[in-house]
Amino acid sequence: EAREQLKIWQRLNGLIGSADGKKFRRFAQGLSLDVLVRHANVHLERLSERYQLARVEDEELGLEIVDLFQASVTRPMSSLSGGESFLASLALALGLSDLAGRNVQIDSLFIDEGFGSLDTENGSGTLDQVLNVLNSLVKQSRAVGLISHVPLVQDAIPNGFYVRKGLTGSAVEERGAI
Repeated sequence: EAREQLKIWQRLNGLIGSADGKKFRRFAQGLSLDVLVRHANVHLERLSERYQLARVEDEELGLEIVDLFQASVTRPMSSLSGGESFLASLALALGLSDLAGRNVQIDSLFIDEGFGSLDTENGSGTLDQVLNVLNSLVKQSRAVGLISHVPLVQDAIPNGFYVRKGLTGSAVEERGAI
């Protein structure tokens, strides 16, 4: 019985034991990353039916993308296009917001650019999907701030500010009821 317990402790020591605590920190970070990926994938599914995020098996804290339209082949995150990268980053940000929101209420989300990398097919493009997801957050009483030069994004947002560069500085113009 003591030998069986020793095997368990030796295995735990091999997995998470080190004098400086580094192994355990990496182990705990890996568990947190697993939870973040689960939350992010919920959002990514709403943004794109094609992709899921996954941890790289041989790396402690690496991420890769699973392409569901290509027989679930995994690829490095660096292989994503600009628009695909934006979707993955947005899903991770929303997943992180979900995680942080368990202990603290997060009522606002600010997104600065990236919209220009999304396709804009009428009513069915990736930009429309992203705006629908962001509008659903607004309906959940969360404030969503977007910073964008893309006219379609500006038109989709009923309330906001235009900041225009002038000869003597920037001019701010309010649009809609804030």
